[in-house]
Amino acid sequence: MGIWTPKRRTLRRKLLLVGLAFVTPITVVPQPVSSLVVPKWSRFEQSFKSSTVYSNPLKEITLTVLFTSPSGISNEVYGFWDGGKTWRARFSPDQVGRWAFRTICSDSSNHGLHNHTGEFVCTAPTTTSRFSQHGPVRLARDHRHFEHSDGTPFFWLADTVGDIALTGELKDWQFYAATRVRQDFTVAQWVVGGAKDLKNETAFTSGPQAFTVNPHFFQRLDAKLEVLSRAGILSAITPSLERKMDNQSSTILPADQSALLLKYIIARWGADPVAWILTAENRQPGGNLKHWQTLGQTLFGVGPRESLVLVASEASGLLEDFRPATWVDAFAFQPVADLDDQTLRSSLKSPHAQKWNREPLRPLIAIAPCENGLGSQSKKRFTADDLRRATYWGLLLTPSVGITYCALGVRVWDKAKTLDTPKDLPMWQKSLFLPGASQMSHLTKFMNSIEFWRLRPRPQIVATQPGDTTPRRYIAAAATEARDLTLVYVPEDRTVEILLDALPPAPNITWFNPRTGQANPAVAVVSANTCQFPTPDSGDWLLVMKAGK
Repeated sequence: MGIWTPKRRTLRRKLLLVGLAFVTPITVVPQPVSSLVVPKWSRFEQSFKSSTVYSNPLKEITLTVLFTSPSGISNEVYGFWDGGKTWRARFSPDQVGRWAFRTICSDSSNHGLHNHTGEFVCTAPTTTSRFSQHGPVRLARDHRHFEHSDGTPFFWLADTVGDIALTGELKDWQFYAATRVRQDFTVAQWVVGGAKDLKNETAFTSGPQAFTVNPHFFQRLDAKLEVLSRAGILSAITPSLERKMDNQSSTILPADQSALLLKYIIARWGADPVAWILTAENRQPGGNLKHWQTLGQTLFGVGPRESLVLVASEASGLLEDFRPATWVDAFAFQPVADLDDQTLRSSLKSPHAQKWNREPLRPLIAIAPCENGLGSQSKKRFTADDLRRATYWGLLLTPSVGITYCALGVRVWDKAKTLDTPKDLPMWQKSLFLPGASQMSHLTKFMNSIEFWRLRPRPQIVATQPGDTTPRRYIAAAATEARDLTLVYVPEDRTVEILLDALPPAPNITWFNPRTGQANPAVAVVSANTCQFPTPDSGDWLLVMKAGK
């Protein structure tokens, strides 16, 4: 080893100086903040650190992120505040290849948020979940049904879970999702807004001059939404815009605060498999009809979007106020609120049952009564038999594309135990296994075995209608325009009489048992103009007539 002498040190310095004379001057180029690999239709997420602390981030600034696809198409999404100096942007890519993005902050002096660039590579899907393989759910081109981005039809079987996403433990939510997947449910409808979660916190705080969200509240919900997405269940989210008052009453948030809350929720979850449900209420001064019409146009009426927007109401007439709105994809309404003669007779003649073909077209989701819930007039509890009849009527009275189911114990997340033993299950868990849930599973399997979206109401094919005198005996019928598929629901009569010219060519006719999901052969008694089909047994049955091949 040589000795480092001053002479050698001087020689080394000279060599370095000579070498530097031949080096091109270095230009500092900002590096992209991300070069991740993201599967198609999954969620890309990028976080940013604000260089400025704001007293009210939602009101003081906006963060927008512009994503550019491999083919050059631009997609703009909002970023959202996630506490402290942290902001995030989420996006779901729909093209394989290299994507680029750029941030735009309304405060251009915020170098932590403004004018950041990055890129990521979108690959083919890597998992086998429903949304990974087929993409998000959207309105189909015929405006009559829903489909995934790749064109795969989507039958809407939703479970009403209210605000249990807020109050349930994560392990309970995982049990819930696993159970409903086995029962073939495809959607979970839940509410986010004014209610408190399991940490006794609310989504937002609001006052006359101040409004802010609670990021920790939403972070806890992120994990629960992810559970549903991985299970292949669409989250149909109802934003609640109610503000609790000191006297425990509630009022609707002012328009500017409502817009801030909605924009935040959309920015946070818009890249996930979600649909938005806006609940239209009465036309009185306390109702939210005009509120939703204004907010909907502002937040959903501009720019491209993937997620569905549905307007739901128990009063079907209210939905007509939203029919001209181009940002509304579908309607949901309750065709049968009770099974007493007066209510049922009125339900069978509802506006949607009579004017289902009105332009512009909208898919219709039938909201079924709540199993074990009380009828609005009779005050009697709906049994599984009652629920099933209301469900099949709702599907065939209009060109329905799905059903929203409800089990009372699940909707209110009843934690009570009927037995005074440690091993007894809470009521919400028992309610997951009510008979109606398994019968909804039979329905989903059957509807996915046919081209349900081509069906249209055809009550005129029923030659003898016992429902004219007794509404509970109403026989509902639907058929395709090509007459190659016909369904006839018989609620309790032992024989149904169909016009002979309504039968498909070379028909293949069977009975479907809505209680068990099994198929039974059908026999017919043919007369000059009609054809009579006796049911295989007592109870309700669905007559299925298909054109022979």
